[in-house]
Amino acid sequence: MKAMWKKIGRLFVIKTRFEACLIIYALAVGAMARGSAYLHEYPGFGGQMLMVACSGAVFLAGAKIFDCLRYEQAARAAPTDKQG
Repeated sequence: MKAMWKKIGRLFVIKTRFEACLIIYALAVGAMARGSAYLHEYPGFGGQMLMVACSGAVFLAGAKIFDCLRYEQAARAAPTDKQG
């Protein structure tokens, strides 16, 4: 039973840059759809600023995903020096 949960849990772990790009793309599509809705709901400067905020959130999330992925890959590649 534990092995099954471990396999399911691994589905939600980002392992490669390609997977990260797919997730960021999906976030961007959703954010731009939300931003477009904001433009229709709030025409003018307010709607434009909300759309910019949506795209900015994707930039921040994408940078964080790439940073975490790089950090995890470096931690896996580093030799472990545990002496007990």
